[in-house]
Amino acid sequence: MSYSFFAYLDRLKLITRWSLMRNTQAENDAEHSLQVAMIAHAIAVLGRERYGRSEDPEHVLSLAVYHDATEVMTGDLPTPVKYHSDNLRRAYKQLESLSADRLLTLLPGELRRCYAPYLKQESGYAKDIVKAADKISAYIKCLQEQRAGNPEFDYAAENIRAALDEVDYPEVQDFRRDFLPAFEMTLDELNHPSSEE
Repeated sequence: MSYSFFAYLDRLKLITRWSLMRNTQAENDAEHSLQVAMIAHAIAVLGRERYGRSEDPEHVLSLAVYHDATEVMTGDLPTPVKYHSDNLRRAYKQLESLSADRLLTLLPGELRRCYAPYLKQESGYAKDIVKAADKISAYIKCLQEQRAGNPEFDYAAENIRAALDEVDYPEVQDFRRDFLPAFEMTLDELNHPSSEE
């Protein structure tokens, strides 16, 4: 018997993000998931090394890899629609849960319980870090669009920055301070920084 779980997830590269906005460069869910995974892992490493957190960074990385997996069934619903009302928010959460259940049926039975925590993530530190990394990734997209002269992302950048300001985890703020400025640099600036440590 053949199982289609990973073939379905391969289609994340076909799910376009920011669908209601003009983009200078398209972004898909697969690209986004990789970036979120790298950022979440880095934040978790910062948390462990600087703040004594006990959460395994590799676990956080795994959660981040799958954080948008259900969108292969639902598509990426634009934020203004998804959060328009409490009713829509609840309905979308239910749709995500149904999509996760459906994806799990595409695995061999003995693997379903192994993947359920990735597709149905529970509240806690790891999920909080993935959510923060997701916001940082969205903010990076806004910065890149603004740098390309696209004002379409100005409002989103302002809102996401304000939401990130509210995140209480110091490791999230450390990542922002230590790594985000480089995303506004040109390739020449990245290759030849003005001051080396």
